[in-house]
Amino acid sequence: MKTDIEISQAATMAPITEIANKVGFSPDSIEQYGQYKAKIPFETIKAKDSEPSGKLILVTSINPTPAGEGKSTVSIGLADGLNRIGAKTSLALREPSLGPVMGVKGGATGGGYAQVVPMEDINLHFTGDMHAITTANNALSALIDNHMQQGNALQIDARRVIWKRVVDLNDRALRQIVVGLGGPMQGVPREDGFDITVASEIMAILCLADSIHDLKRRLGAIVIGYTYQKEPITVSDLQVEGALALLLKDALKPNLVQTLEGTPAFVHGGPFANIAHGCNSVMATKLALHASEFVVTEAGFGADLGAEKFLDIKVPVLGKAPDAIVIVATIRALKMHGGLPKNELAQEDIASLKEGYANLQRHIRNMQRYQIPVVVALNEFVTDTEAEFQTLVDLCQADQVEIRRCAVWAQGGAGGEELAQAIVEITAGNGTTNYQRLYQDDASIEEKTAAIVKKIYGGKQVTFSQKATKQIQSFKQYGWDELPICMAKTQYSFSDDPTKLGAPTDFDVTIREFVPKLGAGFLVALTGDVMTMPGLPKRPAALNMDVTDDGQAIGLF
Repeated sequence: MKTDIEISQAATMAPITEIANKVGFSPDSIEQYGQYKAKIPFETIKAKDSEPSGKLILVTSINPTPAGEGKSTVSIGLADGLNRIGAKTSLALREPSLGPVMGVKGGATGGGYAQVVPMEDINLHFTGDMHAITTANNALSALIDNHMQQGNALQIDARRVIWKRVVDLNDRALRQIVVGLGGPMQGVPREDGFDITVASEIMAILCLADSIHDLKRRLGAIVIGYTYQKEPITVSDLQVEGALALLLKDALKPNLVQTLEGTPAFVHGGPFANIAHGCNSVMATKLALHASEFVVTEAGFGADLGAEKFLDIKVPVLGKAPDAIVIVATIRALKMHGGLPKNELAQEDIASLKEGYANLQRHIRNMQRYQIPVVVALNEFVTDTEAEFQTLVDLCQADQVEIRRCAVWAQGGAGGEELAQAIVEITAGNGTTNYQRLYQDDASIEEKTAAIVKKIYGGKQVTFSQKATKQIQSFKQYGWDELPICMAKTQYSFSDDPTKLGAPTDFDVTIREFVPKLGAGFLVALTGDVMTMPGLPKRPAALNMDVTDDGQAIGLF
């Protein structure tokens, strides 16, 4: 079997002007980045605003395991499958981060015969969005340090600067650093640190802003630290939101590429779902909705993280709830959630499958809580047996949820037609869903956090560290308590302990600290030992990568 990059490089791509035409864009209404990539300018986006919206399909999954789930692959194959059965469909996906690409997780362009292309471009530097976000973030850091060096008129307390620098790589050595050493001419010494670019608030802002004006408003609201009197200081106090917006003006424009089967794909924005809100940009999703009958989008990691944040953070900004939710599962991963070791997953094991189903079952019930139709997509592996498949069908039917096989990795869109047909049937008619948010804005910080932990994670209660408790009191005084909560939590478990697989119960979740993200419009709650700067594994994927003398990528999955 060919590798993903070999399949991608062997594909014959259509000129991006042909892909643009499928969603109603003329060649002179897009900004081409070479032959196969384009950005959509603001005037083209504005021209689409008056057109009716299509139906939105959110793809999520069970908690990820080393056995693999394939959420992005299913999203791409489903979109291709919908187009194959005559439903005009486009994709709205996130951009990959170089951290996972060079690390262990891999890229974010799908796999097998369900990919977005050009695969190596998208997984590497693409159209430069990640670099623009990195530059804007670090420009703000430089401006903060310069302000303190040049008289510190705002009385910024160097001990209370919460804005960090970023780099789009996994680099644990940069988690905690000291800047400004070397004497008076080199700046004000203080502790600092790096996050990965996709954890930057500027990434979240880019993905939630709906215009340049909104981008500047959100940038101005960023809290960068506190004064000696413990009062918050924002970017607007520094008067640099315009300069930051200038660096981001092109990155804000959605990117257009294609799948192997020529489905238009708006790939834009890339916040992680375990430390941010994990969704493609609002601008790209809205644009796709105005240009298509169906839009397939995905939210990062499992439904306890990405989908919850999509539904409670993104939907109120987007102004449209999904018309259906697809939960991706594999028999291999469910058996692992049921306690079967990774090296035994190829053998039939009905008992561990039934035990692991508890993980999928909780995700199903969580998504049904939002009053949106749910369908399970079984991403097939060659090791699956008919007995295991029938067991899973029986379990889903007992929970009154549809389940469909999906073989898009091996068959492309043809392997997604069964799932696509189910989506068309589930979303038939012009009615809207009875979407219900998990909590309301006027609930307290404690109530919102408890709602997520108890109703979504299945936990017993929330405990707050002394620091988090003091922060809650301060946030109430500042009027920040009406913001939604963005939980930073391990993706591997419903709990804050990554070793607790399946569907654990009777556990507490500890909030060790809050980070205000006023520009993004939410409060990040840090749990467990989740980190905003990952580290590389013992054998990074980068060790397998190379480039030929004629510039062709090698070993990129």
